[in-house]
Amino acid sequence: MFPLSDDNSDRRITPYVNYMIVLANIAVFVLLQQLGSNEQFDHAFSAVPKEILTGQDFIGSVPISDASGRVIGTIHLEQTPIPVYFTLLTSMFMHGGFAHIFGNMVYLWIFGDNLEQAMGHLKYLGFYLLCGIIAGLAHVYTSQAMGASLYVPCLGASGAISGIMGGYITLYPTRRVTVLVVRQVMEVPAFVALGSWILFQVAESLGLLGSDAGGVAYAAHIGGFIGGVALVHLFATKESADSTQRPY
Repeated sequence: MFPLSDDNSDRRITPYVNYMIVLANIAVFVLLQQLGSNEQFDHAFSAVPKEILTGQDFIGSVPISDASGRVIGTIHLEQTPIPVYFTLLTSMFMHGGFAHIFGNMVYLWIFGDNLEQAMGHLKYLGFYLLCGIIAGLAHVYTSQAMGASLYVPCLGASGAISGIMGGYITLYPTRRVTVLVVRQVMEVPAFVALGSWILFQVAESLGLLGSDAGGVAYAAHIGGFIGGVALVHLFATKESADSTQRPY
């Protein structure tokens, strides 16, 4: 299911923060990442699990290994001009390609504005960033526990946006979401649209769908989603129940 829109008939504020986050992601991708071609920038400001775990900035060629510990290649890491822990934030505004940023921004555009109304502008920003940090840490410690290569840089807004989806499904489980399924457009409740998404993340992370989960930080998605579910009521001070529910 790919979301196209949701019911915003009760929206009373302009989601300025959500707009700014979307614009910031696009600006970083276009101007600093140079449409994904600036590998030097990517390898300087992405979150590297080994750096987060040790607090040390690794520079130069480092080995990349598989789950068994066998070295399968190398990657060149650039000097990070900020404390390495801050890459948990900078990496949230970076993307690996057009499809990556397009999908993330569509989800953020559709689901973020509702949470900004429920929380207010500043609390929404705090919620977004905190979910992103939780997602990044989930990826770091899961990589360590599973024996994955700790030198592979991680980037993307997916973890923070997963937190948005966790908060959304908690506050608005039956809100109408218009989705594209294969070639058919239909309306489904949010718990179906977003519930199927998180189930897919769990299944993929466990390899149940025949994938080795390479290249996608599923632990970050799941960690961000759980963080969003757990934290949303601490931030949602203006609205905590769905006002546009209807039976299905």
